[in-house]
Amino acid sequence: MANSDRKLIPPGDFLTRKEISRRDFLKLSAMAAGGLILKPQTRPWQRIYQTSLPVFPEAPFLARVTDNANVRARPDINSQLVGEVTEDDVLPWIREVVGEFPQNPIRRWVETPVGWIWSPFLQPVKNQPTEPVTGLEATPIGGGMWVQVCVPYVEVTLESGQPLAPWLQYRMFQEFRKPYLYYDQVFWVDDLRTDANGQVMYRLSELYGSYGDVFWGPAEAFRKINAEEVAPISPEVEDKVVRVNLYRQTIQAFENGREVFFARCSTGMDGEETETPPSLWHRIWRKSISTHMAGNTAQGYDTPGIGYTTLFIGSGVAFHATFWHNAYGMKRSHGCVNLTPDDAKWIWRWTTPYVSPYQSITPGDMTVQGTRGSLVEVVEF
Repeated sequence: MANSDRKLIPPGDFLTRKEISRRDFLKLSAMAAGGLILKPQTRPWQRIYQTSLPVFPEAPFLARVTDNANVRARPDINSQLVGEVTEDDVLPWIREVVGEFPQNPIRRWVETPVGWIWSPFLQPVKNQPTEPVTGLEATPIGGGMWVQVCVPYVEVTLESGQPLAPWLQYRMFQEFRKPYLYYDQVFWVDDLRTDANGQVMYRLSELYGSYGDVFWGPAEAFRKINAEEVAPISPEVEDKVVRVNLYRQTIQAFENGREVFFARCSTGMDGEETETPPSLWHRIWRKSISTHMAGNTAQGYDTPGIGYTTLFIGSGVAFHATFWHNAYGMKRSHGCVNLTPDDAKWIWRWTTPYVSPYQSITPGDMTVQGTRGSLVEVVEF
């Protein structure tokens, strides 16, 4: 199809990289559960490990394309179509402005060297490789540390030749793509090694919700999360309430009735399986610095390394970081409250219970009962 004939995917309908059809989800879930080998098993020592980082544009702020998108001549959905960008393209982020998109709650557009792109398709990222650490934290479960991806994306290699999680099977055997981890995803490192060329590699896994996949990746692509940066905010304040407004797509945080935080969010899309239920006075009952999230078979999604998860309704409705879209201000999720990684981190640190990233038998994770968790209110207007 020629560029001039391509239509912009309607907002709310486009699928993220991690979303798959119900049929594919069922098929891949069955494969994971049954241990079906889709390709010949490769021994770990026969794997070819990716040890170098991609070359990204030199700019202080970058944009990673989260889904194929149109490029416009001006920040206006009706302006001339001048090109296309594809998923995982990385471009300099020049500036963001309020433009035109009639009947849509999001009118933010980003200027790039190739033209203007509607902001929900662009994840704000930076390229900030770090120096590898020389040792791991001592924890009750052994040496380890939490790390956050600090480059737009990084190719990683499975320690075992057989992928277990549906998202990974889909990516490798349906899309025939290499596994990437993306900016701001959070993983646990429990081992490191240096190869013959002096390249330090981290062993990466998920402590909570994992199917069991383990990766190796170049250390420079991951920033250690220190205990100080996730320390509690305002721990002396007891009266803390978070309010989610479904109509306005915003969250607010109150201390003793005074607003101390405000942010845009993306709550659940309309529908019985996906909406965020309005409710009064739920309490936060679990917090995890990183978790693997998967929907039921009707929803069909499977996503690893989700940072700063704060659960407050039922078994799955949570505040959490989002790396697969930038559509804050419109309903976009499968029921959770999607936030930018920085906003999700603030809520995680500010609300109770307070969680230690290292000094507990479940590092970075805690479940409580009763009235120990902060209050959350979900209103419709």
